[in-house]
Amino acid sequence: NFRSLGFRNSELRGSRDPQGFSKDHGIALISHGCVWRPEGKDCQPWACHIAGGFHLALLSPPEAAALAVRYASKKTGGSSKNLGGKSPGRRFGLKKMEGHYVHAGNILATQRHFRWHPGAHVGLGKRKYLYALEEGVVRFTKEVYVPNPSNSEAVDLVTRLPKGAVLYKTFVHVVPAKPEGTFKLVAML
Repeated sequence: NFRSLGFRNSELRGSRDPQGFSKDHGIALISHGCVWRPEGKDCQPWACHIAGGFHLALLSPPEAAALAVRYASKKTGGSSKNLGGKSPGRRFGLKKMEGHYVHAGNILATQRHFRWHPGAHVGLGKRKYLYALEEGVVRFTKEVYVPNPSNSEAVDLVTRLPKGAVLYKTFVHVVPAKPEGTFKLVAML
């Protein structure tokens, strides 16, 4: 094979010889594997019928190895680094404790997954943040959790529970400081 020996077609057929001899470079390669040189001191007396004026030069193993030299090369190594993982924490958790007085809009808790659920007068913000809708005092309660039947994940969880088991979740409430309305009996007027 010509390409495995490192020659290009332009080098082999540069003299426009139909059999692939390159008389300009002093070497000719033919598809049946012979290496030909013009007559010289190191040529063997045998001739091939394809050569037409060239003599067959049988190469010894060191010469053949020198003709098709292939140097060892190592592929360029890529870099592998453990990038990332050094970012600061997100500071999830409770921001207002039980009994703290809060104003409307104050963030009560930040969470990645639902650890606390919104109760009375508490809104659910973006990224599951809980915030106060009214001015008042923070209260925490544990209540029985009944999942929405349209939520397939919650239904799967409930069906895997043992019979008679009850789910409890923590709810955050804000008890308003001022009463929403004061009433007087009509009889007292």
